[in-house]
Amino acid sequence: MFYKNVLVMVVPMILQMLVTNFVSMLDNIMLGRVGTEQMSGASIVNQYVFIFIISTFGAVSGPSIFGAQFFGKRDFKGQMYTFRYRLFICLIIAVVFALLFCFFDDSLISLFLSKDDSAEKRNATLEYGKTYMSIMILSLIPNAVRQAYASIVSECGETKIPMAASMTAVAVNLVLDYGLIFGKLAMPELGVAGAAVATVIAKFVEAAVIIVWVHTHTSRCRFIDGAFKGIGIPFVLALDITKKGLPLLVNEFLWAAGMSVIAQCYSVRGLDVVAARNIATTISNLFSTFYVQLGVCVSIIVGAKLGANKLRDARDTDNKLLFFSIMASVAVGICLLPIARFFPMLYKTSGDVRAIASYMIVITALSFPMMSYTNACYFTLRSGGKTGITFLFDFGFTWLIIIPAAFVLAYLTRLPIRPMFAVITFAEIIKVAIGYFMVRSDIWLNNIVDDK
Repeated sequence: MFYKNVLVMVVPMILQMLVTNFVSMLDNIMLGRVGTEQMSGASIVNQYVFIFIISTFGAVSGPSIFGAQFFGKRDFKGQMYTFRYRLFICLIIAVVFALLFCFFDDSLISLFLSKDDSAEKRNATLEYGKTYMSIMILSLIPNAVRQAYASIVSECGETKIPMAASMTAVAVNLVLDYGLIFGKLAMPELGVAGAAVATVIAKFVEAAVIIVWVHTHTSRCRFIDGAFKGIGIPFVLALDITKKGLPLLVNEFLWAAGMSVIAQCYSVRGLDVVAARNIATTISNLFSTFYVQLGVCVSIIVGAKLGANKLRDARDTDNKLLFFSIMASVAVGICLLPIARFFPMLYKTSGDVRAIASYMIVITALSFPMMSYTNACYFTLRSGGKTGITFLFDFGFTWLIIIPAAFVLAYLTRLPIRPMFAVITFAEIIKVAIGYFMVRSDIWLNNIVDDK
């Protein structure tokens, strides 16, 4: 019964992210059919869009800790205040990233261009990337608003709604991608610009669907009552959210930035590696959806039990979810392995790029159980408000261990990309050991809204 209830909650969340990643994959494949430079230019820009998305995820993480526990306590006014907070912070982040994209596009994209590649290849990738980025700026605001709404709707157990919004958006995105990239369905042939336009429109559609649903189902979304009748948030609550949430926001931003720094270290080995990693990441992201969303599920389910002051039940539930997450990732990794050989063939690129991509997919699939466990540990620690520790757990590992190792291997050795990628990926075992001892210590078993 326990796992059945977990599946009822997590399956819509998985489907939402799965469909989104699937369409992103199709988008990527379509660009890959146009040319390697177009695909690489968009891929580089998406590194920065990824940082933005993860930053907004981090921005709602702090309020979500309180929101989940307020919901468990049935304090809807408190939950409403957390909604205001996350909406404000997400919009601020969107404006900051828009300014960066406007004024530093050339510099940001050039970081991923290796001097070992021809000038013609570098210039083409740069121009395609700038075109893509100039349009993707428009997606930041709807993305931010959607993140604020989706996070709190999920806390209320309405996980099917964000899924429905995403499915609607990806259907729009898929049709527009096909039409605008290749000039089909009576649409203009815009190539890489068409892919960006399609994404922007889809993001507006996704945000609109979830916003309309929330405001037409107020009985199921009690938090929205009075949410826009003012802008105030009780000072003590806002301060508490900031104290708990700022480490999470900074952590998510630095983690995502760290992933981009690692990608930049890989790019030192040439644009072929950039293209190969883009291909491998596209399919890996699709399969990693399962363990990523199971981690979010840990935060929601365990957080609600902590808010209801059921500490022993929270510990038992967390142990079951950790086990379930690992087993699911093993199964998913096994399914990904045979795809590694064939997936890169869908791209119009060189044999070297395809071979490197296949290798990266295999290595990533083998690392899934480790990634799943550390992801679930992160959300376990977060559910109890231990945001300072989660900051050290995620940020500390990435910036103090992984990035220095990647920098040394990239810039101070001539180690080929294959062993370099394997060493960096399997270093996750260190984080597994750290996560194990942190979760076993029970330092996360806290009710942080009992006196709110």
